Amino acid sequence: MEKIQLVATCLFGLERLLGEEIDALGYKRLDTMDGRVTFEGDESAVARANVFLRFAERVFIKLGDFPASSFDELFEGTRALPWENYISQLDSFPVKGHAIKSKLFSVPDCQSIVKRAVVSRLSAEYGINWFDETGTKYQIEFFIFKDVATLMIDTTGTALHKRGYRPASGIAPIRETLAAAIAKLSRPRPDVLLWDPFCGSGTIAIEGAMILANIAPGVNRKFAAEEFAAFDSKIFFEAREEAMDLERLDEDFEVFASDIDGEVLKIARENASRAGVDEKIKFFEMDATKIKKLDRRATIVCNPPYGERLMEQKEAEQLYRDMGRAFRELAPWQIYVITSCEYFEKLYGRRADKTRKLYNGMIPCNFYQFFKLPSQKEWQNKK
Repeated sequence: MEKIQLVATCLFGLERLLGEEIDALGYKRLDTMDGRVTFEGDESAVARANVFLRFAERVFIKLGDFPASSFDELFEGTRALPWENYISQLDSFPVKGHAIKSKLFSVPDCQSIVKRAVVSRLSAEYGINWFDETGTKYQIEFFIFKDVATLMIDTTGTALHKRGYRPASGIAPIRETLAAAIAKLSRPRPDVLLWDPFCGSGTIAIEGAMILANIAPGVNRKFAAEEFAAFDSKIFFEAREEAMDLERLDEDFEVFASDIDGEVLKIARENASRAGVDEKIKFFEMDATKIKKLDRRATIVCNPPYGERLMEQKEAEQLYRDMGRAFRELAPWQIYVITSCEYFEKLYGRRADKTRKLYNGMIPCNFYQFFKLPSQKEWQNKK
């Protein structure tokens, strides 16, 4: 079967996790850069990538790339690509994109050039000069980076972080793909309790439970490429069947999800039910600073308020101090915290064993990982 190149995009900081997922699916990685991984696969890779990739935002078909330091080069390079392999004379093909560190920096101008070039190519192929664009939508996306243009077609449609289980959320929700990443980085295991004491709408707990049950994130939703004439619809049916066969719903594990806000817990329970993991998650109302250690192994993974949208900064700072005092009593439990606060460690009272830069939407954050036993000297908050 003929190989095609695909591009999976992700939030900054998740490239390694996404690449490992692509490897696990059996596809060959070709290139990795900030926010995207290019790989090669057969036709079924379009379906399997959309269904299985837990950390990707979108999956694109890569039509080609070429130098584009002028509008002429952008036009000719775009026109040279085989758009007719996907787009018929009836289909819709809007254009959007980005230009970074390139001579061509005006996105509206680049959109216009790319659109005209695709029309020129299809006009020559179909012998018509006007396209009604009433058929299937093929979203064209260009990415111009350091004067090299990459032209792609979006196979995903609605972004992959929108799994379908969270139509309602609490205030300032964490994106599903990021929640999945921090749950994954905390190394969830069936014999270790996973607990989010700031669960909000339940996203981290739900994503952690889906990982433990091996539930594919895209198994219950639709994708744009299911309407593409170039693909046999059975590839999506087979990808979903494969995903369901791999589920471990009988896996013996438990996730805790608590929050001080009883109302948001109602939303969290509904979301968990839609995700199919409500029986695996115990939701309850609790102040995170009153947490007590249980007689079992556990990992705390949380996204406490940043003090940017939910709380005033002073309140958030006090919360971090209180967390430090409460969480030090949980040793040897491992603690994982994501926050935008650059001086979180100072407030928390302990230096992280590892810190990772991640992004919650456009907000730069640090993912603080505490997995070693702390010494007495490490704790600054003694009272």
